[in-house]
Amino acid sequence: MKRLSKVVVVLLLVGGVGWWQRATLVPLVARVVPQSAPYLAAVPAFAATLRAEPAGADATAKAAPKPAPVPVTVAQVRKADFPVYLTGLGTVQAYDTVTVRSRVDGQITKVFFKQGQMVKEGDPLVEIDKRPYRAALDQAVAKKAQDEASLRDDKLNLQRYQSLAKQDFASRQQLDTQQALVDQLTAQIQGDQATIDNAQTQLDYTSIKSPLTGKTGFRLVDPGNIVHASDTNGIVTIVKLQPISVVYTAPEESIPAINKALAAGEVPVAALSSDGQSVLSRGHLALVDNAVNEASGTIGMKATFENGDNALWPGLSVSTRMRVDTLKQVVVVPEDTVQRGPNGLYAFVVGADNKVAMQTIKVSQTGTGQSVITDGLTPGQTVVVEGQYRLQPGTEVAATPMGGQAGGDKLAEASEQGAH
Repeated sequence: MKRLSKVVVVLLLVGGVGWWQRATLVPLVARVVPQSAPYLAAVPAFAATLRAEPAGADATAKAAPKPAPVPVTVAQVRKADFPVYLTGLGTVQAYDTVTVRSRVDGQITKVFFKQGQMVKEGDPLVEIDKRPYRAALDQAVAKKAQDEASLRDDKLNLQRYQSLAKQDFASRQQLDTQQALVDQLTAQIQGDQATIDNAQTQLDYTSIKSPLTGKTGFRLVDPGNIVHASDTNGIVTIVKLQPISVVYTAPEESIPAINKALAAGEVPVAALSSDGQSVLSRGHLALVDNAVNEASGTIGMKATFENGDNALWPGLSVSTRMRVDTLKQVVVVPEDTVQRGPNGLYAFVVGADNKVAMQTIKVSQTGTGQSVITDGLTPGQTVVVEGQYRLQPGTEVAATPMGGQAGGDKLAEASEQGAH
């Protein structure tokens, strides 16, 4: 076995040296290793094969097929109106929030609402024991009746004193004293009426009604409990959901643009899900705070939404998108067209020969899936939107219009939706 291995090594060496040395090396090996004679006969053919391989490799390389075009998605550079938006984060707040509290002390005898129920303004919510307050009202009414009877008697006495005074049978002092007594009872009756009004008000307070139309929350007090006018927790909280508000902020640098938009008319605001993917509701800017928050450098704002479908809920975190301007007839491309490289922004432009070229560009605005190009592209050019990772300048591409179209219609639709 060892001798056979030596033979194989020798054969490889011979083949590697080349065909031009066969006349010297083959006889020498045959004398040193007699058993190698059968194998040496194959050396000429082996060497010839080694010499022929480079030529075969070149032939294979020359026969390599042409690279296939790279599939990409393209769109047309075009002119269009571009809405300028300010985006931010906000929190939904109820348009009105009321914590219902009792204004009198007493025991809750009836509860007319269910937790989480929608109630209308004026709907009864809770009833408190009325008996003490009804008794106080009756007492005030009786006191007034008593004083009115005394007043009638004193008025009769006043008339008598006036007749006697004319005949000098009564002194002037007696007449004045009787007149003062009548005036005193008249004022006392007015006080009695005020007491009656107060007692009636206290009695009315025992029937607690909804002060607004909205949705009730958890009931904080159950029937049978004693409530007091001094209680701070309240009985239930009611929030107004239609309309509803969103409170959000914007950088202080945006104040001039916001004020300019407000001066021009209603400023539309869209409330989106926290990830910014779906529009929950559309409304308008209601107010801008009167001072900048010095700690954060932002200005607070509040927008109002009709919220007919209750998509917005108090406490919900949302993204906001407020349109503050519209750029007229500017050059726009799909946002994914813009690529970032070591030398700045660029885009791949598809030529008439379906080969791409790298074009340096400048972008002024980006939003709603579009970018505004201020330099580097002209309307009508075709740019690559998807598939750039396989491209180099001069690469041939197989172009597919974005969205099955030329790309412009889809961008126009996106711009129109964003403007609402």
